[in-house]
Amino acid sequence: MPASEQDFLASIDRHFPNTGPGIALGRGDDCAIIDQAGPLCLSTDLFVEHAHFRRSYFTPQDIGHKALAAAASDLAAMGAAPVGFALSLVLPAAGSSTVDNDVDDAFLDALLSGMAALSSRLALPLIGGDLSAGPTLALDITVLGRPGTSGRLLRRCMAQPGDALVVIGPFGLARVGLLALEIAGRTARDTWPDATNAHLRPEPRLAEGQTLAGFPAVRGLMDVSDGLARDLPRFLGSDAARNAAPLGAELSITAETLHPEVRAFCAARGADPVVEAVLGGEDYALLAAVDPAGLAAVLAALPGALVIGAVTDTPGLRLNGRPFTKAGFDHFG
Repeated sequence: MPASEQDFLASIDRHFPNTGPGIALGRGDDCAIIDQAGPLCLSTDLFVEHAHFRRSYFTPQDIGHKALAAAASDLAAMGAAPVGFALSLVLPAAGSSTVDNDVDDAFLDALLSGMAALSSRLALPLIGGDLSAGPTLALDITVLGRPGTSGRLLRRCMAQPGDALVVIGPFGLARVGLLALEIAGRTARDTWPDATNAHLRPEPRLAEGQTLAGFPAVRGLMDVSDGLARDLPRFLGSDAARNAAPLGAELSITAETLHPEVRAFCAARGADPVVEAVLGGEDYALLAAVDPAGLAAVLAALPGALVIGAVTDTPGLRLNGRPFTKAGFDHFG
């Protein structure tokens, strides 16, 4: 743990620049000042040891990267461009009996370096935050975004029956990474490199989100953080403002469309790879509802996009012709 709060602030300044487009005043005062015309998106995301990560297989750089990536993915889910983020950090006190080991200066420096590398790549500057001692390591990140060049921000609950459901990014891969890491620890990276990297170092798809926002045929968007089984009903749920009823989905997914490590991991354990991929979790892929009339243009702009099904006017999920009732991840489930 830093010897003082000033030491921590000095470490922050070493890793993060204090300027950015639209930031009139960065860190150091009671508030940052953001000079933006038009709407701002705001989202906050917690990343807590033992709930979201284990130091037994996350490096400090992994922790810093994933904490920011998970939060930034919410901007991607709106088709937003980045403005800045705030970091609140709880560091376990030396000698605390509730943690495995103290966070020393080298650990903290590595954590900040992993976060700063992603921050720089995303053009998402650190504009403020807070620091506290506490019982366990925890990061709370608030991200701010704005409409991109299209001027649009995309929402959930905007799909219509017949819309194509399109996923950008692998799904089910991070779940395999988590299961492999829980079984074998960091040595799992040797056998399952893509899956473990998907869990430890996910990529927020900000560029793809802004591309999707540029197509009028894309009616709605979200990121898949708790798995398709959990997030798809949220995506298709009712919108009181539109007085719209909940919708459903008919999914058509084959094992051949999944990442080879998902297929191999499930084959070794006698599991159905399609079911495991739909359960998923922490993929941070993007899920879009697209008017079929504009689908070809969207797929041409995003060659890695995959059509996984269609929206129906009957609530509930069906997978390859059968009802799918398994639930995805729930912190309190």
